[in-house]
Amino acid sequence: MPYRRLPNTDQARLRAIEAALEKGKITPRKDLAFSQETLEKLQSFYPHLLGAIRQLDAAKQNQFNKAKEYGEIVKKTRLYITHFAQVLTMAILREELKPEARAFYGLDPHSQKVPALNLEKDILEWGERIINGEQIRCKQGGNPIYSPSIALVKVHYESFAEAYRYQMILQNITTRSSEVMNRIRDEADKLIQKMWDEVEARFRFLSDDQKRDLSAEYGIVYVLRPYEQKKLEAQRLQINLAF
Repeated sequence: MPYRRLPNTDQARLRAIEAALEKGKITPRKDLAFSQETLEKLQSFYPHLLGAIRQLDAAKQNQFNKAKEYGEIVKKTRLYITHFAQVLTMAILREELKPEARAFYGLDPHSQKVPALNLEKDILEWGERIINGEQIRCKQGGNPIYSPSIALVKVHYESFAEAYRYQMILQNITTRSSEVMNRIRDEADKLIQKMWDEVEARFRFLSDDQKRDLSAEYGIVYVLRPYEQKKLEAQRLQINLAF
């Protein structure tokens, strides 16, 4: 026999409550299959569920809309910082600078490695080190490095830092909206289950088919088990072959 399945998505939860509310509008109170108390709870709860869903969807959409632009900024900033470090290394190899110059940037004077910028925090950290290091070195009489210049590196770094802060704000908004939605989901599931229990209890003396048909009008979803689905498909195939 098909079994009852509670909603497992936010939109399904919304549809379940909307179906019950619609039934409450068009059905006389004495004929309604669930209690007046439950109806009032559904009416009160529905705006909270709808608002939470819309808020979470908006937060996710805002973050998605900015993701591509942010990714390009990250990519370009990483490229400029890495390129500057490579030019520094080449200048040392050409003996235009001494290896000790790497220390200004927080780099190992005995190595030719450039910083690994795999994470955003690495870009923030090394971008600041490179910019400050070049400014200090030049103030002490060192010749500026060009192609790229530190001014150009700084422009892209500041653009990244601003985009990163904004991305974190969007991420925090999404996180908070998700936390609210998690609480709302739990409350929605309990309320839907209570309403569905009352509906099925009202129709418990009817045949299984009648009970399911009437309950479905209240938004209750019944699902065939795998073997039941296969049996139904086999029956349909036999009917089609007969014709």
